[in-house]
Amino acid sequence: MKPLQRAVLLPTFAALSFMVLSVPVAAQQPAAAVRTSLTDQQKEQFLLNARVESSKEIGKGINNTRRASLSDGDVTHEAQISTVDISQLVFQPRGAPAELNFKDTYRYNIAAYRLSRLLGLHNVPVSVERRADNKTASFTWWVDDVMMDDAGRRKKTPDSWSPAKTSAQLQIMRVFDELVANTDRNLGNILWTTDGTMWMIDHTRAFRLHDKLKSPNILVRCERSLLAAMRGLTEDSVKAAVDESLTRDEVKAVLKRRDLLVQLFDAKIAQRTEPVVLFSFDTLAAVSGQ
Repeated sequence: MKPLQRAVLLPTFAALSFMVLSVPVAAQQPAAAVRTSLTDQQKEQFLLNARVESSKEIGKGINNTRRASLSDGDVTHEAQISTVDISQLVFQPRGAPAELNFKDTYRYNIAAYRLSRLLGLHNVPVSVERRADNKTASFTWWVDDVMMDDAGRRKKTPDSWSPAKTSAQLQIMRVFDELVANTDRNLGNILWTTDGTMWMIDHTRAFRLHDKLKSPNILVRCERSLLAAMRGLTEDSVKAAVDESLTRDEVKAVLKRRDLLVQLFDAKIAQRTEPVVLFSFDTLAAVSGQ
């Protein structure tokens, strides 16, 4: 799989050295209050080329996934390394209906990252394909400055966070999860940083082939630019963005669900008017001061 093609060259990270240390909670453990100024391209290059200094298994409900410390000599940062690549004709989860054509694969972490950027979303962490222990894997940037997962937020949301901004981010997540057919969104793979920014992680069980929306009843509003970006998706643009992280049939399924999402929100706009259904996240963030 080829890395994303970009025109900007990677600078030398002189005088930039940090280590993210944290305590386990879920799929990703909350990190210390650390923020980086690296671009997505710089993070990609780091994940592709930095040495793996150490790694350990993430044992809480995550298959074939390790937390690793990487270093290129100037920068030290952590990554999630996933080598999971399971395909089953029939999968029977506990207490749930059987799933046909089941897949659980590292490829979808990369696809989710790349598709999110095509849509103008920046809350799915950078993820690249790379070899680890003689296996092909996704190396995903460990999110900085994590305060809690969504279980923690539900118990106690910080008073300083804007309720409107929090609600808007959850609406964006619901639309994105329907578009990518994510079957494994849970409280542990929704992360919140100290400033109230939400991150969506762990997409190894997304990108199903079905052409139906799982929970259209919870899709109440949509971010304006996200809806516009979904309207503009084409088979060629999606294929160019995701490269080999999705098959042709998986790309086609994304576009079928896109059609359903656009139809759903167009119907809501016709019934309730555009200002009621659509919102601008940048406006909400500016008003909230976050």
